[in-house]
Amino acid sequence: MIEDLQLFLSEFPFALWETFYSTLLATLFAVIIGLPLGVLLVVSREDGIMPLNKSLMKLIDLLINILRSVPFLILMVVVIPFTRLLIGTAVGTFASIVPLVIASFPFIARLTETSLLEVDNDIIEMAQSMGANPFQIIVKVLLAEAMPSLINNLTTAITTILSYQAMSGTIGGGGLGKIAINYGYYRYRYLVMILSVIVLVILVQLIQSCGSYIASKCDKRLK
Repeated sequence: MIEDLQLFLSEFPFALWETFYSTLLATLFAVIIGLPLGVLLVVSREDGIMPLNKSLMKLIDLLINILRSVPFLILMVVVIPFTRLLIGTAVGTFASIVPLVIASFPFIARLTETSLLEVDNDIIEMAQSMGANPFQIIVKVLLAEAMPSLINNLTTAITTILSYQAMSGTIGGGGLGKIAINYGYYRYRYLVMILSVIVLVILVQLIQSCGSYIASKCDKRLK
């Protein structure tokens, strides 16, 4: 048990850093792709402020549904050629960011769509009657009014990406998942595996608490 604890403590700092930066980068890129897609799904509806071609929007909607339906472990394997083409390797923490982004941006797009659909149509119509253009409505009405919900949903997305990052350890990704799989499961050092899981649970709780706090501060209804 002492050896297991020493092993965990020796590997923990770098593994925590790998988990942190890969989750952060994956979330950043997923938001850059998923947030505009979610906005597009809302404003391009027939009754939206910028109706677009139905066939195009159905194709985008179908693509998002397909990517969301593929289990992450399978997705990681499927995108190995693309990851190797893009990064030069399919193994390692940095390479794991590619499947993390591909798996996460459709999820963020759907969460964004859900948040924006909660905005009262009367507020949008009022902005239109005052002469606001579509860009102003998106930024100053839709995103502003949906901000608390967006933050809560982003918190959910981050915790999901964190769990995906841990799973990437099964095919060569780094971080806490690598410690749990390679040192804990494969070498029968179950204390290492349990400690890794405990740290992941603590990280999820911290992220959830911070997200909920920020969302409450942005909610005008609570002021």
